[in-house]
Amino acid sequence: MASLTIRLHPADNVVVAGADLPEGTALPDTGVVARTAIPSGHKVAVQAIAVGEPVRKYNQVIGFATAPIAPGDHVHVHNIGVGDSFERDYAFGADVHPTDLVPEAERATFQGIVRPDGRVATRNYIGILTTVNCSATAARMIADQFRGDALAAYPNIDGVVALTHSYGCGMGSQGDAIDALRRTIAGYARHPNFAAVLVLGLGCEVNQIDKLVEVEGLTVGDTLQTLAIQESGGTAATVRASVERIRALLPRVNDVTRETVPASHLILALQCGGSDGYSGITANPALGFAVDLLIRNGGTAVLSETPEVYGAEHLLTRRAVSPAVGAALVERIRWWEDYTSRTGGEMNNNPSPGNKKGGLTTILEKSLGAVAKAGTTNLVEVVRYAEPITGPGLVFMDTPGYDPVSATGQVAGGANVLCFTTGRGSVFGCKPTPSLKLATNTALFRKMPDDMDIDCGPIATGDATIEEVGRAIFQLILDTASGRKTKSEELGFGSDEFTPWQMGAVM
Repeated sequence: MASLTIRLHPADNVVVAGADLPEGTALPDTGVVARTAIPSGHKVAVQAIAVGEPVRKYNQVIGFATAPIAPGDHVHVHNIGVGDSFERDYAFGADVHPTDLVPEAERATFQGIVRPDGRVATRNYIGILTTVNCSATAARMIADQFRGDALAAYPNIDGVVALTHSYGCGMGSQGDAIDALRRTIAGYARHPNFAAVLVLGLGCEVNQIDKLVEVEGLTVGDTLQTLAIQESGGTAATVRASVERIRALLPRVNDVTRETVPASHLILALQCGGSDGYSGITANPALGFAVDLLIRNGGTAVLSETPEVYGAEHLLTRRAVSPAVGAALVERIRWWEDYTSRTGGEMNNNPSPGNKKGGLTTILEKSLGAVAKAGTTNLVEVVRYAEPITGPGLVFMDTPGYDPVSATGQVAGGANVLCFTTGRGSVFGCKPTPSLKLATNTALFRKMPDDMDIDCGPIATGDATIEEVGRAIFQLILDTASGRKTKSEELGFGSDEFTPWQMGAVM
């Protein structure tokens, strides 16, 4: 049975409603009565908070009162804001501690596909990557030839997938924008979950195939081929030629066998979207426990969405293995502050209407819950968008908070499994990497059973612990890496969600 309220720390001056609280509800162990109806997952004050005083949750500041708040008041957008920025104690490395690694002989394993270069895949796709939007339709036409029963004779191939985008021209030929796009495409081209890749261009775009190959050090051959529509006789001829090339590859790509490999070959991407008031209480800390288990077993996890760690970045810098790693994260935070200021926004614009309806009020509150996904181990590296993730350990990748863009960068970096926590019900896939959905509350899990892979709601009701759910998540990660289909894979998600970060001006 759900508790009426959830207190996350004794020093907090708010508690979280564990169910819809009618006006007049007595809040357990507080001597406080709800002065108005409080929706489930929302905050209610247990102390008086004067204007300008901090509101505390997780024993951290999530904002400042913008109106007098009495005990029993609903605490939300009408009476709390971020206000002026406040000092955070970054204390680089203050909380660094040795990782309690599992002995190699006892480490967790999964059934993976070992590529010739020794990297391990969790899926076995053929990819069609486009350099520019102009080749997107042709890429989809090619992939469509391998739907239905076209791969029936090749049971070890997960599919032929076209990953297209709306970018690649109308941009500068030098600078951050083209660099990020090239890194992203090259990262997917190298991804172990692609057994073979066809890079398809138009021919006259800014993002030229030859330059992409040169700058990113790609090697064109049997498993990485290129075609340009203007040089191949037009759309129909290009589609015919591409289909022939892919058909020739099918027997070789199908010739794989899964074998037992250590969990150290896993790079786990961490995402949250459609977050609610339970995200930082159930799914995120449970995923954090699973992340700790993965890292203890020699694996790697990558946290991202820089705008969504804003206000909680000090919890990560304290875990940075060196001042340089801590400073790299702070530098990215400052870049985002400047970027939003230049574009007429602010960092607190981030919580979406759905986040707020679910009980999240400020970016500080959202971020404090979001970083719980990262567990408790040391932060070993900070990388730019779509850069290779090496590990082992916890890595931070600088990305926007928008989930498809962020996850695209993580997969480009090499993530071969993704865990996505959601309280409102995000639906998402990211081929060639399998995406697991973690529901923050049982109501969502029951409402969207075809989309959610695991229910973290029992943590809020006291029917399960963070550790119990975290261990279940870790086992599900291993099972998924071994070939078990996720709900999003069963529904066919993952092709349209490929979204490289569109940086800079479109010209």
